[in-house]
Amino acid sequence: MIDVAQRLELHLESWVGQWPPPSAGVLVVGDESRLEPTWDGTVRPLQGVGNGVGTVIAVPPAAVDAVAIAVAGGFGRPGLGDELGEILGIGPARFGTGVFRTTAQVNPDIASVGEWFDDHTDELPEWLAPFNGPRLVARDDDGRSLAGVGIKIHDGYGYELAVVTEEEARGRGLARDLVATAARWVLDRGAVPTYLHQPTNVASARVAEAVGFADQGWTVHGLWTGA
Repeated sequence: MIDVAQRLELHLESWVGQWPPPSAGVLVVGDESRLEPTWDGTVRPLQGVGNGVGTVIAVPPAAVDAVAIAVAGGFGRPGLGDELGEILGIGPARFGTGVFRTTAQVNPDIASVGEWFDDHTDELPEWLAPFNGPRLVARDDDGRSLAGVGIKIHDGYGYELAVVTEEEARGRGLARDLVATAARWVLDRGAVPTYLHQPTNVASARVAEAVGFADQGWTVHGLWTGA
C-alpha cells in the first residue's frame, strides 16, 4: 500500500490537474475534469490548492489564458469572482479561499463513535443526502441525529470530510469524535482524509487540530455562484 504522502500527491494530481505547484506564484492549468460533475453532481469549473509556496488553479482548457490573466492581479482583487464567473460562463460569483488540511495520523486518544450508513435514509439529516460516500452519524437513544460526517469521494485517493453538529448537541466533542472515526476509516481504505474550512471558522479549526489535521499553511480555492 502506498504511503499517505503519495496518496495526497495522487489525489491532488487528479483534483487540480497537476501537482506539485510552482516554487512561487500561481499556475493555471487546463483540466478536462473541470467540465464534469463532481461529488454531488455539480460541475465546478475552478478548483485550486496552494501549499503555502505556490498554487495550482485548474480550469477547463479553453479558459486557461483568460483565467491566468485574471488571477495575476491577486486573489483579493475586487471583482475577481465576477470576472472569473464571466470567463467560465457561470455568471456572478465569489472567489473564495479556505484552509486545506490533511493528516496521516489520527489522535489515538479519541475513541471511535457513531453509526455508518452507506446510503441516505429518511432518518438522517437532509444535509447528508448529496454525499457520494458513506455517512457517519451519532444519534441519541430515541434515534435522533445529534451530529454527522459526510464523505466526499473526489477520486480514488482523496476523501474530504464535512461535519455538522445540531445546535443542542454542541460542546460534547461529537464533531471531534466523528471526524476522528471517519479519518481512520479513510486511512484504512488506502486514501487520504482532507478537511477544509473557512479561515474564520474557529470551532472547525479546533476540531481539526484535536483530531490531528494540523494547519500547514495550505489553502483551497473555489468559485461560488450567486454571491
